[in-house]
Order: sequence, then C-alpha cells, then structure tokens
Amino acid sequence: MTEMKLKEKRWNSDIEAELIKLWDKENLYKFDKESANNVYAIDDPPPYPSGDPHPGQMAHYATIDMIARLKRMQGFDVLYPRGYDRNGINIEQIVEKKYKKSIHDFDREEFIQLCKTEVDKIAENVDNIFKKIGLSCDFENPYATESPEYRALSQACFIQMWNKGLIFEDLRPNNYCPGCKTTIAEAEIIYEEINSTMNFMKWKTNSGEEIEIGTTRPELLAACQAVLFNPKDERYQHLKNKKAILPIYGREIPIIPHPVAKIEFGSGMVMICSYGDTTDIQLFRELKLKPIKAIDEHNEMTEEAGFLKGMKVKEARKAIIEKMKEEKIIFKQEQTIHRSPTCERSGHPVEFISLKEWYVKQLDSLGELKKTADKMKFYPEKNKQILLNWIDSITIDWPISRRRYYHTEIPLWYCEKCNEPFTPKPGPYYQPWKDKPPKGSKCKCGSKEFKGEERVFDTWMDSSISNLFITGYMRDEKLFKKAYPCAMRPQGREIVRTWLYYTLLKNKHLLDSKPFEEVWITGLGLDEHGRKMSKSKGNYIEPMPLIEKYGADAWRLWAASETNIGEDFRISEDRIQGASKFLTKLWNMSRFISSFEIKETGELTNADHWILAELNKLTKECKAGYDKYNFFIPATKIREFIWNSFASHYIEMTKSRAYSGD
Repeated sequence: MTEMKLKEKRWNSDIEAELIKLWDKENLYKFDKESANNVYAIDDPPPYPSGDPHPGQMAHYATIDMIARLKRMQGFDVLYPRGYDRNGINIEQIVEKKYKKSIHDFDREEFIQLCKTEVDKIAENVDNIFKKIGLSCDFENPYATESPEYRALSQACFIQMWNKGLIFEDLRPNNYCPGCKTTIAEAEIIYEEINSTMNFMKWKTNSGEEIEIGTTRPELLAACQAVLFNPKDERYQHLKNKKAILPIYGREIPIIPHPVAKIEFGSGMVMICSYGDTTDIQLFRELKLKPIKAIDEHNEMTEEAGFLKGMKVKEARKAIIEKMKEEKIIFKQEQTIHRSPTCERSGHPVEFISLKEWYVKQLDSLGELKKTADKMKFYPEKNKQILLNWIDSITIDWPISRRRYYHTEIPLWYCEKCNEPFTPKPGPYYQPWKDKPPKGSKCKCGSKEFKGEERVFDTWMDSSISNLFITGYMRDEKLFKKAYPCAMRPQGREIVRTWLYYTLLKNKHLLDSKPFEEVWITGLGLDEHGRKMSKSKGNYIEPMPLIEKYGADAWRLWAASETNIGEDFRISEDRIQGASKFLTKLWNMSRFISSFEIKETGELTNADHWILAELNKLTKECKAGYDKYNFFIPATKIREFIWNSFASHYIEMTKSRAYSGD
C-alpha cells in the first residue's frame, strides 16, 4: 500500500472550477467542421435571457449535454453551439415596465437600443451559469436570434417562401392580445377556466314575441349579426326567417336554425357576434355574415358600440349591464365558469379582431406534415402524439406579422403609386421601416418610389430556423451537406406546438424535408409534491446555490437519476443531496483504490470473475439506456453496481489481497 494519489477528501466545486478553466484554455469542445468524422448536430433550445434559470430548465440542459458527450464517445464530431433567443415581446415588456410607457410612445430606434441594452445586461452571466453545470457547448462560436446574421437568414427564408407562393396577406379575424398590442398565433394561446357572469336578457322579435338569450359578453351586443336556435328545438320552429331586435341598439338581425345552438344550454338561443370566440368566427364565414368591429386594437370600444365608444372592454361590460338592468332587459344573472383564451406571455384575455396581416400557408400541408413527422424518431415514442394532436387541432393559417419593434423586420416595401409589395433578393439584413430598398429597385408599374413595411415577424418565425442556422443553410454549403437534416432536437413538451411544429412546417416548405433525424422530448420539473414550481407559489428552489453547495456533478447525477425520459420529475434539495452522498462514496472508494500500486499481470480469482461479469452486465444495461437517450437507466444501474456490489462486497472481499500486494 502506498500513499493515496487522490489528495482531496471529497469532490467539490473548486475542482470543477479548475476543470472548466482547463476546457476553456484548451477549447476542448470546439466543433471541427473539417473533420472526416460524421457530424452529429444538436439543435438545443436557445434560452431566453430572463435572469435566474429555472431548476427544471437547468436539469434539462444538463441531460442534453449528456447526449453531446455520449455522441463524442461514439466517434461523432458534435456540432453543439451555444445559442440564445434574444428577440421578442418579453424583453420589450421589460423596457415598457421599466420606463412606464407603451412601446408605441417611444421613438422606434431608441426603443430598439433600450431593448438591446437590457437584454445584454440580463445575458451577461448566462454563459457562466451554463459553464458551471458542465455544458460542453462550443462557447467560442455562439449564435443569437437577434444578430444581423440570424435575422438575415430568417428574412431569406421568408423571401424563399414568398417566391414559392406560400405567403399571403388577408383581412381576417385574428387572435389579438391587448397587453402585447399585437396579433398572436393559435400556439401562443392558453385556455383558462375563468369566473364569469352569465347575463340573461329579454329580447323582442319583429312579430312582437319575447325571447330569452344569455351571454357573458354583453359589450359585444352592438356587433351581433344573428340569433341561432337548434333545428330540432320545437320551441322555436315558428321563429325561422323572422327577425330579432337588438336591445338598446334597435337593429333587426335574422333568427336562423343551426345545430351549433344547444337545446339544453340556457334558453337554447344564442347570439352570434363579431367576435366573441372562435365559434363566432367560423359561423360568420359559414353564414356569410358581415362583421362589425366593436373593439379596436387598443382594447377600446369603437363608434359601432354607440354609447360605449372609447371605453375599455371591462368598463364597457359594466356600463352596458347597468343600462340593461335599468331598462329591465337583464332579468337574471348567474355565476359561471367560462373557458377563455388568454395570451401565454401577458396573461391578458385574447380578443378576436379583424386586422390585415401576413400569413404562412399551413392548412393545405397538415397531412404532409404528419407524414414528415413519421420520418423522425421520437424519444419517447409516445410524445410524438403531442405533435400529431396539435397538427390535428390547427384551424387557421399562421399569422406571422406583428406590430412590435424588437423582432426581425418583414423584408417588404410597397410601391407608393400602386401599393404592390416588393421583396428584395435574400442576403443582407433589411430594415424597411428606416432603409430604402436595394439600389435599382423598380415596381412592375414602373415606379421607383417605395414605402417600407413597419411590421415585424412573429418570434417563432425566427426560432423555427435554429436548425437551419446552426447547420449553415444558405451560408456554408459544405457544412450543410454534412450536418442536415439536424441529428437531434431535444426540447420540452410545452413547446412542441410552437418550436417543434413551426420548425417542421418551415423545413417542409423550404426544403421538402424532415428537420431532424431524432426528437427527444422531456417532461417538466415539479416540486416535491408534484406541483408546478414557481416563485409566486412559494415552492421555487434557486438552482445556483445548490450547484455551488453540492457541485455540478451532483446536480447532473441527480438530473439523470430523476428524469426518466419524457416524464415529469421532482426537484428537491434532499434528492440532490442524495446524489452528492453517492459521489462522496464514489470519491472515497477511488481514494482508497488510489493508494495501491497498479499491477500489470496477475491471476484472476472467482471474486474477480464475478465482478467482471457484473461489470459486463452493467455495460450492456447502460448501453441500452444510452441507445434510448434515457439517462435514468445508466444513472441508477451504475449507482446500484457501485453501492451494492463493488463497494459493499468486492472491495471488502479483496482488501486482504490488496494489502498483501496482490
């Protein structure tokens, strides 16, 4: 027995810090695009700089890194750049809140600079956080979604789709967020159960009869264009082809039999307004009703709403209820639960407003997108259904234009003479709201005078090309040929409907190709009791103090041990501490072994044969887990082997031999 070669009594963060410095010095994880090895490209979620990272997010990134390290061990050249999503409404809202005024009250140039300043501050320490948990990204060659290079590619992809006839402009009812002050896509909506009041009203028909109608949105009364009853409802057959008279407004509207009205719901009669919900939108199209815009983009009532003009929606609802009570139109009120669409970013209730927007065609491609999804391997396979369910639920084309500032600009100019839109050639990053079109631009009508588009892209127009950007699309043909389709898309299931779906759509439109070979979809990090972890609920755990206390390896081992692929997982200090205790056991065992001289030859005993057989079994079990990117399997199997077989039995069985120099 000699002196222990491992001097430190336990693994600690100081050792990890030294290793990180060594990795930086040696640029250990730089991608070598000239290598003859096969490329394995990982398109991991570029995090949005938003201050402290969520512990579930940090566990997610730690396990993504395990994929990268696994593939290097298997001989691949791993393309794994560190990316950051720095576009969008989130940073704009931070600036609005800080300066206490709306985005549209700023000079545009000034506002963009303020956003950049704020996002730079927030992002300053993000690299250090990711390095601290041992990520083996290529930190020397990062990308950001608001860089000129990235935005130029996003615009180039739009121009390509434009030339293919996949982009169109139309005046349609859109999901509009009054908080974000812009159109939003279906994927950005969350439906919540909200307490509401059902107001039962007495209406008159043009034949003098009285009918009863209930609504939770009385402020939309001015926009009502029809009353429906179910064709099988015997109570109202005699009202077919008659007219209902709008209370307060006195306008006559048709009474129409339609199966959307439920006999058992309320009075069985329902008013159809533009627009209370998605059903109203569909019925206006089907019945060819003329929409009335009662709510504008500022969440205020329009002139069409009469005495409510200029009021905010909630104020208008209160005012019209009071008026109808005074006039004895409302005869009953009941509390109810209403499934209401809200914006996932601002939390504001979504309104449906007719606005002219640019769209990407998707309805005609849904069947083909499902076939393309079949060409990708999902881990776990069951989570593929999340994507298929979302594809089945899509009802409108993708509205991609937004009325914001800190996003990628739509690369369009309009002819001052005939208003014909003009797209430039792909290549540079364009800012039409302040730049003139490329030199020599000329409209079909002969005019050379243009006005630039002021709207910007939906943020997912940018995020959905991350796989194309990292693989060199339109910029590095040699790399793109080697790296595309991207090998792996690891992500959480909560953004399947946005990030994964829109990437699938864009790659289908641009290249008629699947974007990925493999898709790895994880669950959510929950608290010890299985609840969503958030600061507002008081069940939040700050990850960095725990990483500093127990070390990154304890964090990573815990993440691997807890996150069975695709399932939600529990987060608690006790669980992380448990991983740390195992690493202490492993370290103590290693220190003990390091005190003995290494022998090159010797006879194997039955105990040696037994432990080698157990090791071979462990290797096969671990490989089976790695093949499915299920790190729960190797993490738990290695733990069991070390704790229950190697340390507890084999070392004890061989101590006497070791001490005697065998």
